Amino acid sequence: MKFKIISTIQAALLLGTCPLFAQSDVTIRFKEPAKHFTAAAPLGNGRIGAMVFGNTNSERIVLNEISMWSGGVEDADSKEAGKYLPEIQQLLLQGKNIEAQKMLQQYFICKGPGSGYGNGANVKFGCYQTLGDLFIHWKDTVSAVRNYQWQLRVDSAVARLSWERGGHHYREEVLVSAPQQVVIIRLVADKPGTLSFSTGLYRKERATIKVVNGQVQMNGALNGGNGDEGVKYAAVLKVLPKGGTQVQHNDQIEINNADECLLMVAMRTNMNWPKVETPGPDPMPQALTDISKAVAITWPALVQAHVKDYTTYFNRCRISFDDNSNDAVKNLATTERLQRLQEGGKDASLVSLYFNFGRYLLISSSRKGGMPANLQGLWAEEYQTPWNGDYHLDINVEMNYWPAEVTNLADCHQPLFTLVEQMARYGQHTAKVYYKADGWVSHVISNPWGFTSPGEGADWGSTSTGGAWAATHLWKHYQYTNDKKFLQEVYPVMKGLAKFYKDVLITEPVHHWLVTAPSNSPENAYVLPDGQQGQTCMGPTIDMQICRDILNANLAAAEILNTDKSWCDSLKNILVRLAPDQISPTTGGVQEWLEDYKEADPHHRHISPLYGLYPYDEITPWDTPELAAAAEKTLNRRGDGGTGWSRAWKIAFWSRLGNGDHAYKMLTALLVPASATSEISMNSGAGTYANLFCAHPPFQIDGNLGATAGIAEMLLQSHGKENVIRLLPALPANAQFAAGTAKGLCAINGFVVDFTWKNKIIQQTNILSNNGALCKIILPETSVVKDRSGVVIPHQYKNGMIVFNTKRGMTYQVAVRH
Repeated sequence: MKFKIISTIQAALLLGTCPLFAQSDVTIRFKEPAKHFTAAAPLGNGRIGAMVFGNTNSERIVLNEISMWSGGVEDADSKEAGKYLPEIQQLLLQGKNIEAQKMLQQYFICKGPGSGYGNGANVKFGCYQTLGDLFIHWKDTVSAVRNYQWQLRVDSAVARLSWERGGHHYREEVLVSAPQQVVIIRLVADKPGTLSFSTGLYRKERATIKVVNGQVQMNGALNGGNGDEGVKYAAVLKVLPKGGTQVQHNDQIEINNADECLLMVAMRTNMNWPKVETPGPDPMPQALTDISKAVAITWPALVQAHVKDYTTYFNRCRISFDDNSNDAVKNLATTERLQRLQEGGKDASLVSLYFNFGRYLLISSSRKGGMPANLQGLWAEEYQTPWNGDYHLDINVEMNYWPAEVTNLADCHQPLFTLVEQMARYGQHTAKVYYKADGWVSHVISNPWGFTSPGEGADWGSTSTGGAWAATHLWKHYQYTNDKKFLQEVYPVMKGLAKFYKDVLITEPVHHWLVTAPSNSPENAYVLPDGQQGQTCMGPTIDMQICRDILNANLAAAEILNTDKSWCDSLKNILVRLAPDQISPTTGGVQEWLEDYKEADPHHRHISPLYGLYPYDEITPWDTPELAAAAEKTLNRRGDGGTGWSRAWKIAFWSRLGNGDHAYKMLTALLVPASATSEISMNSGAGTYANLFCAHPPFQIDGNLGATAGIAEMLLQSHGKENVIRLLPALPANAQFAAGTAKGLCAINGFVVDFTWKNKIIQQTNILSNNGALCKIILPETSVVKDRSGVVIPHQYKNGMIVFNTKRGMTYQVAVRH
């Protein structure tokens, strides 16, 4: 696939040779400098992040490096836990859940403080941390600022600020270069000799900052926990003025009367991901090398290389709606657009902007060869990030990667695969110690240090399917790519999970189904007949759905690879005995627990029993209509509230049910303006911050990325038993979405689909076949299939769909005749 590298207009914009302008679906506009982190503009290259505050007096740019993790490798597996497992399971079999939970808390949690209950900066679990700040203190802070304009373009990954002061026009342009691995800030004025400022780096703890050979150098070591020295980091700031004078101070550099100036920041750590047991070398030499290479390149060349690299990802997929609201919103700040939407204003391009922004965030926080996006992607200003900024396995890190395949960013998916492989390596020990089982397991929380133990709280930390959920992404990647080499490489990881469940599943006494035990339904509680609340149980619905997902994937992979026939036979025997989805006789919804317990919170943010609806596909309106109807009842019972990621999940749920209006209602609810200073909690609401970050609250990136996948589900689906491509399966009835274009959305079996629609009817579809698979797509019987040269391709029409053979690398045009 070929991509346009940089257009004339883009080049002119980036090089500052044309007026500032915006497109409403690729531009985030700000009307004032950021007062809070969640109103700053995020930039990133997958490893390095920057948050630009846009302040014309004292600019702050928060700096991030994705491996800035405190803590270190630890053995958190409790050696005595395994001998208590039979007794815990026996209590559950006897219906003594509360007694089992008490024993679980006493004997079957991790050793030590675990995650520190989400505050692990100074314990061995650790937390993700900011690297620090770059500041720019302008000399003239007295003159009034006029014509302030600030925007982030997600089609080029450049933030651009312009303003007038003292009769002069100033520009600040910021990008994070992947080719050069540096943050680059360009400062320019319309008159020579008018740039005067001081600049430097800052970190409030564990940092040494000084000017060495004309460069600001910052280095230190994070807390490794238990009194150990942890990750070492280094950052270098190089200032390159044109004209004027440069004065060096102890820890900062002063520029006076320059014409223009480039600031470059390089940063490295010695974390040796994913083999973190052995630290890498001192990071300062590599940071200095990054700087020395970057300073040899001109600004236009730096920009062109950056845009070429970024757009090879971004330009693969775009959606747009042919509404007429662009003129009304093109000059509005994004916060004003969010508010206008809540007041009933039309703004279909805000939906495509949110979609584009989600893909932008994934590209910017997850690149091949690097670490996976965490709870905040890679953007954080804290030294103790919320929930440690870690990898939560009970939905959050998986949700980060929901849009990877369908929105044509499969290579950005790879860091998650590396995390799964690392968990498999460490999780073998955890499986032996706790369950005396073969294979591997990882529970609810994980980090770069290989933490696979249960959490420190029995009420939330004992779910044994966290690693399995993450590992389903291995199979999902194969489904979209049909890459047998990849499948061969990851098959042992998938088989390790199957081995684990083969060993640990027990038979419950009522139906004699196979179930997990002990476990819980993520973070939710039930009420027993005597009024006691509990979380510990056996066989919660989500566990059984994940087991079916990963075991079926293992079975299919073995058959594709023509291996392990006897193993496959044993898996088939297990699969037919797993506890099935049940419909609650009390609520009519999909039952959350093995028994029909009363819910402690009917509106809980986790909708775990619907994992089978999304992201799995064992519940569909066409294959399992009764379960689909029950899923709808569950959603109605849960309500439309919840945290940001919960609302994002509901977008996908309603899309899978074919209800585009309710999916759009949930998207609109996610886009409620949120203030960084308002008193909100996980249970009181969510929304969207000024920079489009999702308010969990506080900020978590999974809501952004989950909603991006949900929007894709509204336009294209290809899941189910036959992997049929369905176009516009959940298009809202709202007239502003009646016409539009989608390019580069991906379907299972290696198809890349472009299509247009008018009056909610598909007009034309182009389908690229990457693998030569059989194509099945729901379109009218009168549709005509042609190859790229216009030759009509034989096809069949059956069960409401067009079916035709394809050749690898060929593009097919389906002309729809109504």
